Amino acid sequence: MDHLRDQERTRQGRAEEPSAGCVDSQSVKTITFGDSRGFDGGKKVKGRKRHILVDTLGLLVIVIVTAANVGDRDGLMQLLTTYFRDGVKRLRKLWVDDGYSGAPLRNWVRALKKTHKIDLDVSGRIGSGFKVVAKRWVVERTFGWLNLRRRLSKDYEVLTRNSEAMIQVAFITVLIRRLA
Repeated sequence: MDHLRDQERTRQGRAEEPSAGCVDSQSVKTITFGDSRGFDGGKKVKGRKRHILVDTLGLLVIVIVTAANVGDRDGLMQLLTTYFRDGVKRLRKLWVDDGYSGAPLRNWVRALKKTHKIDLDVSGRIGSGFKVVAKRWVVERTFGWLNLRRRLSKDYEVLTRNSEAMIQVAFITVLIRRLA
């Protein structure tokens, strides 16, 4: 998936590694009783939560799957810890929604900024009703692309790493179609 994403970014005239991106999460029901299952009180979903980081083109950079009761802030910390495990990356700016606000996360990102120079831009709600939030719609579109895959309508996997793999496989099909 990483190789295909790099090819698509190059085809679009971008550097292979993104410098900015968006993060969001999506709660989905689970069918099996796997290793991580929880209840998301905000969405009223018993299952798992998919945390994704996409670049500004909406291309999937990294995904982690957790129990649904894991909060967005904790999921972001796990996501960035996993992403930066291989060392310093080019990523400098992340757009997130107001579910990622709060002092503990801000302090964690401030500490992370010393080594990785990353900045969070928290965008809140704009009035009532549906409004497109600049830069943030890209991650929602990526969730839309993934939701077109019937296999991802629910989480059928026992292990979270298998769920992550199924999401990556689905996105590989998106990238192959774009590159073909």
